Amino acid sequence: MKCLKTAAWLVMLLFLTGCDSPPPVYKGKFLAFGTLVDISIAGLPEQEAQAATDIIEDDFKRMHRSWHAWDPGPLGRVNRLIQTGETFSAPPSVLQLIIRGIELSEKSDGLFNPAIGQLIDTWGFHSNDPNGHRPPAQSVIDQLLVAAPKMSDLQLDGIRMRSSNPSVKLDFGAFGKGYGIDLAVEHLKELGIQNTILNAGGDLRAIGSKNGEPWRIAIRDPSGEGVLGIIATTGSESIFTSGDYERNFTWEGKRYHHIIDPRTGYPSIGTRSVTVIHDDATTADAAATALFIAGPSRWYEIARRMGIGYVLLVDAEGTLHMNPAMQTRVELTDNSHTIKLSPPLTGKPER
Repeated sequence: MKCLKTAAWLVMLLFLTGCDSPPPVYKGKFLAFGTLVDISIAGLPEQEAQAATDIIEDDFKRMHRSWHAWDPGPLGRVNRLIQTGETFSAPPSVLQLIIRGIELSEKSDGLFNPAIGQLIDTWGFHSNDPNGHRPPAQSVIDQLLVAAPKMSDLQLDGIRMRSSNPSVKLDFGAFGKGYGIDLAVEHLKELGIQNTILNAGGDLRAIGSKNGEPWRIAIRDPSGEGVLGIIATTGSESIFTSGDYERNFTWEGKRYHHIIDPRTGYPSIGTRSVTVIHDDATTADAAATALFIAGPSRWYEIARRMGIGYVLLVDAEGTLHMNPAMQTRVELTDNSHTIKLSPPLTGKPER
């Protein structure tokens, strides 16, 4: 009888323990900014997590309509008015992006340059599928390089703005996704969600934990196949990667990718991918692009200018360039890589 009572108590204990265990991690998906957005929410019942996901999906739809450089909408209107040289009122939905774009472009020494929308157009990377495109004529690229559109051409006075250079065309593709993720995560916090990952096409921001365990993030190998390494997040962090495998086309046997160097008018050379970790997704998104263009020779300098504390750059030969703090964070899946370690960065304390 005593054994039966003990067994019954153990069964009840297991049942009660199961009742106290956190709900499974909720996973949702939706399309936004031309990519698949994945959201994972820990510690919340499925119905509540689904309701929050629906709200965030609506947020992303509004942001896409406001920030698309070619579709009718607020940013399209701004680009049309820039060409007139007249002063106009900037729509509130894009004003903060413009302000952040000016700031981040200056910090990157102009390597991150959202003003080169015409160059992006010329290369055909404004379309969702660039396959079948060909490089633009050299004369067209030369003309745009002479015009030299840059974010400092924009003059802001409150909500009033104008451009001293009519060749400026704003394209927020290099950091709009990051800014959108930041806004969405803040909205999730307002909804009471403290443990989540918002992942847009491999670029993400994570807050909290996965039921007490760190979120573990896979970094894609720049070959396009497999995983280069794993990063475990701590607290609130954004992890963004820019790679030459993301959007590209092939013409006469040569592949051209979408990360355009504003200094040459051509896709940047010397880098395969760059991964950065930073507190906010907006800065991480812009920095991943700027450091890709900076390449092996200047990434360290630009990372310091932009306040980035964790960088992993894969160059064209497959060498891994990173700072000591990043080396302690990334778990490489293959130890055969050649690693070139930089001096410590000052963006974050080195460990």
